[in-house]
Amino acid sequence: MLTFEEIKSKYGHVGSYAIWQKIDDSKKPKYGMGDITHFNNSSNITINNNIVLVGLNLSGKGSIDNPFQNFHPTYSTAHDYKIRYATQDTIFSGAYMTDIIKDYEEVMSGKVMKYLNSNPDFKKENIDIFETELKDIGSINPIIIAFGNDCYNIIKKLNYKIYKVPHYSSCITKEKLKEAFTNISKIM
Repeated sequence: MLTFEEIKSKYGHVGSYAIWQKIDDSKKPKYGMGDITHFNNSSNITINNNIVLVGLNLSGKGSIDNPFQNFHPTYSTAHDYKIRYATQDTIFSGAYMTDIIKDYEEVMSGKVMKYLNSNPDFKKENIDIFETELKDIGSINPIIIAFGNDCYNIIKKLNYKIYKVPHYSSCITKEKLKEAFTNISKIM
């Protein structure tokens, strides 16, 4: 198992944790999403490597400037704020977050799936990397939460307890995403 700093070094460009600055109801929902200063001192945060939230792939160029920036965007068009709303102060707070497909930047999930269908070896290689990542972070019998159908369809055959929630960039409100997480917490 890797230490927090080793995880940050090895997977910080693709992974992160479901930890953000607290929601401030007096500010806009996206306020502070890109603030990752809390990751500078791991003793100030509580992580849970046995719950893993998984997206399909990195959505676009330039969205990862620093380790653990994934899912903590600095640009205003991102929908990741819905994840913060859905997980903060729940059993999902501090969960590890990553993408099943690494280092393949594409905004359109249909194009990602088309590429994966045409390149099954690349898909398998990424699944293998994901499973190594789970071992490296010290995940034991992880509970996997897949964002959206495409991600779920890739990982559903893996030997883990896997649940699906709607993708946060879909036409879903932050309240509905929170409801989906709440429903999973009741059956885990």
